[in-house]
Amino acid sequence: MLHFPDIDPVVIRIGDLAIRWYAVTYVVGFAVGWWLGWLRLKRPGSHWTHPELVDLLFYVAVGILLGGRWGFLLFYEPSSVLDDPLALLRIWEAGRSFHGALLGALLGLWLFGRKTGRGFLDAADFLCPLVPIGLGLGRIGNFVNGELWGRPTDLPWGMVFPHVDSQPRHPSMLYESVLEGPVLFVILWLYSARSRPAGAVGAMFLLWYGLFRFAVEFVREPDTHLGFVAWGWLTMGQALTLPMIVVGVAMLAWAHRE
Repeated sequence: MLHFPDIDPVVIRIGDLAIRWYAVTYVVGFAVGWWLGWLRLKRPGSHWTHPELVDLLFYVAVGILLGGRWGFLLFYEPSSVLDDPLALLRIWEAGRSFHGALLGALLGLWLFGRKTGRGFLDAADFLCPLVPIGLGLGRIGNFVNGELWGRPTDLPWGMVFPHVDSQPRHPSMLYESVLEGPVLFVILWLYSARSRPAGAVGAMFLLWYGLFRFAVEFVREPDTHLGFVAWGWLTMGQALTLPMIVVGVAMLAWAHRE
């Protein structure tokens, strides 16, 4: 049995300003994404330029920051928006949703395409292999914050989260960090190393992220205020992720058929 380490989620305080580890993971994630993108555009036959990479990351970063916050409010706390619509403007407050961030990133890709003339699928295929390391780092930030813990378990690596209760629980955020981070990165980086049909790399991202997230949700504690949303076992995370799997499979089949 393991015990949750007592980690201060704040890196440094400057007066009323607190810089948190979770924010640091975002910054590092975007920096790693830029570096990986630079490596991709250096590949033989690449038709991407560095200014395009910078613009792409800017549009997507704004989409992720806005979509992540708005998605959390709309998917997980819709009543708070009805009570206080101005909560949508306070994007610095805690609470993020991957699925909201994904929708924001897709909007960013679309706006980037309108500005540059790049095809949506072309931009998505270039971007997707740059994303997983940032996702994995974000889950480390969740761990430092002591959030998104798992269900009780008697496995030897079960972890006690004292701020929750005294039961050993799955460190589900660490499971997600590994699967959504290095494992998904290796899959996409190797898959995209060869020429693929348009949309195939993006489809692989949707498919494999969806499968990993859907599986981990079985050992992740459902949100207290939501519980199970259907059939006594389906969580909100699974309900939002299932369409990703379906779309990923359909896109992959369509891409290779085309």
